[in-house]
Amino acid sequence: MRTLGILLSAGTSRRFGAQDKLLANWNGAPLVLTAARALEASGCDTLIAIVSSERVATALPPSFQVHKVGPNLPLSHTWHTARDCATWLQAERALFVLGDMPFVSTDTLRALVNRDGGSYACASNGIPMPPALLTADDLKRAPDRGRDQGARELIRALPRKSLIPLSAEEAIDIDTPADLHRHRDRRRLRP
Repeated sequence: MRTLGILLSAGTSRRFGAQDKLLANWNGAPLVLTAARALEASGCDTLIAIVSSERVATALPPSFQVHKVGPNLPLSHTWHTARDCATWLQAERALFVLGDMPFVSTDTLRALVNRDGGSYACASNGIPMPPALLTADDLKRAPDRGRDQGARELIRALPRKSLIPLSAEEAIDIDTPADLHRHRDRRRLRP
């Protein structure tokens, strides 16, 4: 398989309160569904989602293979589960997308998928961030399990030429109920 699309959607949503932010109403559907649909249209060969909630799993389109992790585990556990899935599926590369970034456009994800020759990430205001397309070789060099960084170090080590600009709007992630209410009514960038 050439490109595996991975939706990271197992976060604890601590800053969001008691409700799971990924299930919060986002224009009439669960928030996570927006990122899932963008990833679904990106051109990846296979799609998986890393989830900790059965309710989040059932909110996803049927095109996603769901891999469950335990609730309240650190970010690094989700990241390593995703990396292990990519290795097990023998993906040449993996596109990582966060379930709480509803403004990332399908065009941006396609731009990543259509790149050849290495790993790439997005950048907003010069700061490397997901979404990111990582090669199998780079995934093997990912940080040890003992750190709660996910792929942060790997993405930040990418050269400037491997960064795709992400608009300020696309870089918005939903962490709190205030974020949800402030950004929910914005027009979508993607077609």
